[in-house]
Amino acid sequence: MDDIGEPVMIPDPVRRIVSLVPSLTEAVAATLPEALVGATDWCSHPADLDVTRVRGTKNPDLEAVVRLGPDVVLANAEENRPADLAALRAAGLAVWVTRIETLEEAFASLAQMFVHACRTDRPSWLDAAEAAWRRPAPARRRTAVVPIWRRPWMVAGRDTFTGDVLRRLGVDNLYAGHAERYPRIPLAELVARRPDLVVLPDEPYAFSATDGPECFPGLECALVSGRLLTWYGPSLLEAARTLPRDLGTA
Repeated sequence: MDDIGEPVMIPDPVRRIVSLVPSLTEAVAATLPEALVGATDWCSHPADLDVTRVRGTKNPDLEAVVRLGPDVVLANAEENRPADLAALRAAGLAVWVTRIETLEEAFASLAQMFVHACRTDRPSWLDAAEAAWRRPAPARRRTAVVPIWRRPWMVAGRDTFTGDVLRRLGVDNLYAGHAERYPRIPLAELVARRPDLVVLPDEPYAFSATDGPECFPGLECALVSGRLLTWYGPSLLEAARTLPRDLGTA
């Protein structure tokens, strides 16, 4: 059973994997590089990834995926559309869906994915990542808003992996209690909340030193890697080392 409770018939061994999620692509490339045969156009890590591209997470080329003949297709409940996954199942492919909203879910989900969907041992980098995040929460806590888009402004809201990562690092998302996961919030309201910190990741919107901080005069802004803030995989090791420094919670 995958993370959404769907039974999945997986062959043993698994020799061909298509990943429809950038973070899962990086995880498989670090663990079973010889089995990875397809990935999305957005799968940017590792930089030298040389596999067949199957368009994006929200508009995969389903025929291309089928032609690759994967033993399993890796997907995510948030990243991929149910209709696309249903079409792949209807074509006779095994589709394994992850659902990850917290760090603890990431560790458990990835372990299950590798053992049951990829038919391999739990990778050593996953053990190292889990150990790196076994740390007491900082005594000093800060509040934050986390824009993920502008025009219109959107922020991380409830039940997001981003929010849980920040929480573990001593940063409390002011919109964690919002009814929506990624609500649209007017800029004036974001500024009026007077957070201790405005966290500006470089994806999905590419916030930068010249695009974003100028909208929050008088507020401290932290430019961070979106990959470290939102991906679950080998990047979790780097995130544990780098994000506390970037957020000022080290």
